[in-house]
Amino acid sequence: MATEVYLVRHGETMFNQLNKVQGWCDSPLTVKGINDLKRTASALSQVHFDNMYSSDLKRAIDTVHLMKNANVVSDIGKIRKLPEFREVFFGTFEGDDINKTWDQVAMAAGIGHEDNVAKIINQVGLRKFREATKKADPRHLAEDKDELDERMVRAIQVLGDLTKDEQRVLLVSHGDFIKTLAIKYWDQSDGNHDIPFPNNGSVTRGILHDNGKFEIVDYNMDANKL
Repeated sequence: MATEVYLVRHGETMFNQLNKVQGWCDSPLTVKGINDLKRTASALSQVHFDNMYSSDLKRAIDTVHLMKNANVVSDIGKIRKLPEFREVFFGTFEGDDINKTWDQVAMAAGIGHEDNVAKIINQVGLRKFREATKKADPRHLAEDKDELDERMVRAIQVLGDLTKDEQRVLLVSHGDFIKTLAIKYWDQSDGNHDIPFPNNGSVTRGILHDNGKFEIVDYNMDANKL
């Protein structure tokens, strides 16, 4: 059977609030983040899920438990944590100021000073943007497009194996990872240019088909649109 996947972005964190790069590093949810998630959880409280999953980072785990505790029509057991759905890895830039980081990436991409990530991606394309991020990283640890594509494909395969007998699941992941999934699997994206960044607590809905094909059908829906 096909599986409907509700991808939820975690709530706002301290690093989000402080405008810091947050990939595999972690910081706690803020009060605003928790309150925003409560609205999402309330909007989904009457939606039946066969299971709930999460990235293995704490901000995602805390988020999925808020979703689980608010849902009154689902019987969810222990949450399975999936490292394949972690945020994009930014290497040495983890914890740095976001604007300064994108400026360094723009310089590495050869376009001069620019700290607007959408403008950088749209000018050089997603592949060159990821390559420039790895190049600008002093230790060259940041994920490039091929590494990220490989992880996304593996994530979908892992999810497909876990959800063979499940009709609808909720999975908490991260902003850049969800956005990059949508760039790859949403028919409103050309696969190369930027799309809006998903809001904290937003829901992106995908369909995982029997043949393993994955598609995004709704992107970045806030609680008031659910």
